[in-house]
Amino acid sequence: MKKKVLFCATVDYHFKAFHLPYLKWFKEQGWEVHIAAFGNLKLPFVDKKFDVSIQRSPFKKENLTAYKELKKIIEENDYKIIHCHTPMGGVLSRLAAIRARKNGTKVIYTAHGFHFCNGAPVLNWLLYYPIERLLASQTDCLITINNEDYSRATAHKFKAKKIKLVHGVGVDTELFAPVHKFHKSVLRAERGYSDDDFLMLYAAEFNKNKNQKLLIESLALIKDKIPSARLLLAGDGPMLVSCKHLAINLGINDKVDFLGLRSDIGDLLKMSDLAVASSLREGLPVNIMEAMACALPVVATENRGHRELIQDGKNGWLITHDNPVEFTNRIMVLAENETLRRSMGLLGRKQVMEKNSVQKVLEQKAVIYETYMEELEDAMWAVH
Repeated sequence: MKKKVLFCATVDYHFKAFHLPYLKWFKEQGWEVHIAAFGNLKLPFVDKKFDVSIQRSPFKKENLTAYKELKKIIEENDYKIIHCHTPMGGVLSRLAAIRARKNGTKVIYTAHGFHFCNGAPVLNWLLYYPIERLLASQTDCLITINNEDYSRATAHKFKAKKIKLVHGVGVDTELFAPVHKFHKSVLRAERGYSDDDFLMLYAAEFNKNKNQKLLIESLALIKDKIPSARLLLAGDGPMLVSCKHLAINLGINDKVDFLGLRSDIGDLLKMSDLAVASSLREGLPVNIMEAMACALPVVATENRGHRELIQDGKNGWLITHDNPVEFTNRIMVLAENETLRRSMGLLGRKQVMEKNSVQKVLEQKAVIYETYMEELEDAMWAVH
């Protein structure tokens, strides 16, 4: 009988977006792969998928039902490894796996950025910190994706059996790669942009944390100095309408393109000149790694995830929160210096290739997985 692994997260799109290479890796090792998450997406490399009623908010009553569903799923399947992701997916699956873990199941949890980071609201610390600290004792391996989280988990003596630092979820550096000038022109022409436009891209949900208003305010400051500047904002979310109104009020609605949800982020990056990011908090942002893989320089607000990726003054710049003047000054320097954009962009791509590519991250995760596979093999032989 094949050994089984269960991957759990709040929503199934999380696996489509970030984890298909790791599901594929388990299949190649001869394992049966199961997924438990909210949603009905069909995913490759998956033998069985459970639609579980997990909700993002910890206060939703559906999460009690989700816990019972997960507990039943885990009890009915002899999982050798359970790898859980996202805050609520991680909480519920670890609680549901307590008995299975006592019977030898290995439980891995990847924290995609603790909610109780430096500068986070007090409520986050009051709610998430004690939960994560408590559940660490029910975790065989706690994976963190940035140095701040790793340092906090180790310094605060989280009682996971192992605490590891893995450089994110990995970026496909073949799919996300720079293109020649002619190809860039074609991509622009297909989307109604000219070679003379200076294109700045940010792909993120419109919410308070992503803080797109800072980018709109910054563009308003340079609209006359750099008439060719265009801000491309891909995504949807609760703050979209207010951001559109802000652009109109500042007189730059013709320079801000609200692109909606997109499936062509790779092409949008390849045709752009600069990646910008305005978020208040990040774990290790995939959108920035993808931009760096496409050899774009990055101007971003300073937070733990951006600090992990951006070497200030080398492959981009880090900006004080809510400082549109500082943001504007950096944008203007790059808009007027193509040579600097190129050198910064190439350094960023080199960094992603060396640390954050899918292959590099898979190598790190494979070491963790193989350690538990060997332990399970040894335990099986001991029984026989």
